[in-house]
Amino acid sequence: MAAAVGRICGARLLKNYGIVGGQVCQLSTAAKGWTKNRKLWLSTLGVVGGGMGALLFALEQSVEASDDRAHVFHQPWSHDGWFQSLDHASVRRGYEVYKQVCKACHSLQYIAFRNLVNVTHTEEEAKAEAAEVMVKDGPDEEGNYFERPGKLSDYLPSPYPNENAARAANNGAYPPDLSLIVSARKGGEDYIFALLTGYMEPPAGVPLREGQHYNPYFPGGAISMAQALFDEAAEYSDGTPATSSQLAKDVATFLRWCSEPELDDRRLMTIKAFGIFSVLAAIVYYYKRHKWSTLKSRKLAYKPVSKK
Repeated sequence: MAAAVGRICGARLLKNYGIVGGQVCQLSTAAKGWTKNRKLWLSTLGVVGGGMGALLFALEQSVEASDDRAHVFHQPWSHDGWFQSLDHASVRRGYEVYKQVCKACHSLQYIAFRNLVNVTHTEEEAKAEAAEVMVKDGPDEEGNYFERPGKLSDYLPSPYPNENAARAANNGAYPPDLSLIVSARKGGEDYIFALLTGYMEPPAGVPLREGQHYNPYFPGGAISMAQALFDEAAEYSDGTPATSSQLAKDVATFLRWCSEPELDDRRLMTIKAFGIFSVLAAIVYYYKRHKWSTLKSRKLAYKPVSKK
């Protein structure tokens, strides 16, 4: 049986077929294979896209030029850049400025005392900070509310019980919460620094109502918040000279941390990711270059068995 199959295959199936060549796929992304209409369509799309981008950029610049407030200047912050961390000594000093000056009117409702641990304070220092605050808690077993010393899980208290009380104490103006103020304002910490150090006498022709002050960095120029930072307005525990610009710089850094408490962790993760992906890229290149080189360069050929 096997000999008969061999004779049939040798005489008919494998007769005069020659060498089988490989087939080449004609799919290509080269521009020379494109039709005239396709080239025209893609060129038009590129021109329109570039024009729209330029128009949006120009409109943004024109809107900023027509703004009713002075443009803030970028300050050389130590945490600028993808691989720079916050100055934690400055963050601690900024917390001291907030506690001694800003806390009287502004809240930090999204910051808990536990967030200060290993950032600005040790665990024991953070517990001591929390214990200075009396927190309303309850009800107890008898249904009564009571006050207790604060714990690490408690959030920093608001200076006012509600918005109406805050407005009544500030001539109708509502002091905003500062937890996310850096992320909520264009310019970030540059805006905070410029606002805190930019108070001046109003120019001629700029009317101010009673209780308002002039600050060119605030929209409209009229702001209800009086200048709060002066030289020696707060006292630093590390002995740093408490000039007004130093106070503004430190509290702006602290508020940047409040807006992004995970900033340092995220940047550290970015560094780790760069390192890991660099190693993975080298491994993938080695695998592709040396493992697949035999597959990419192989030649498939078929040689028929010649009849004897």
